[in-house]
Amino acid sequence: MTRVLLTGFEPFAGDSVNPSWAAARALAVDPPAGMSVTAARLSCVFDRAVGELRRAVEESAPEVVVCLGQATGRPDLTVERVAINLDDARIPDNAGGQPLDRPVVEGGPAAYFATLPVKACVAAVRESGVPASLSHTAGTFVCNHVFYALMHLLATELPTVRGGFVHVPALPEQVLAQPAPALPTATVAHGLRALLSAATVATDLRTPGGTLH
Repeated sequence: MTRVLLTGFEPFAGDSVNPSWAAARALAVDPPAGMSVTAARLSCVFDRAVGELRRAVEESAPEVVVCLGQATGRPDLTVERVAINLDDARIPDNAGGQPLDRPVVEGGPAAYFATLPVKACVAAVRESGVPASLSHTAGTFVCNHVFYALMHLLATELPTVRGGFVHVPALPEQVLAQPAPALPTATVAHGLRALLSAATVATDLRTPGGTLH
């Protein structure tokens, strides 16, 4: 039984729900075969989220960690490839914090790559009938902050644990008044089950995944 930790965020920016937490909870209730999934909700606050993530890792002792975040405007599940050592918040977090041009980890490397087989994960989600793509930017808000902190933790303390980050689209109820793409929780959860089934693949696919701009 593979132990998986899935994290999602609390609502932010005035929303009453966050699709990342809805999806994490759904997977904890109905995980993929052969996996036990623990869900943990993180604060959308720079100065709290990493401590909450560390505690969740310590308590669940996972073999795979996938952090989830909301990306309103993206139409699919986007598997993040790289986390950068930069906080540069365009809007305040839920505690009013708005760090600018500071590192996530002082003295840490400029970036970390996810240790999930990211291309295989994208392919698995697509094969399940859910749209997915590879992303090369997790932004510079709390999502990237958590992603970088996770990869730093794994690189420096838990090198046998695989980890990464996935952005999910808004929920339909979040975009009723705006022309933005959305996916229901059931669809996102279905895609994530396929993603987790590919997360332990030893060798990633050798297929094009880059972008021109």
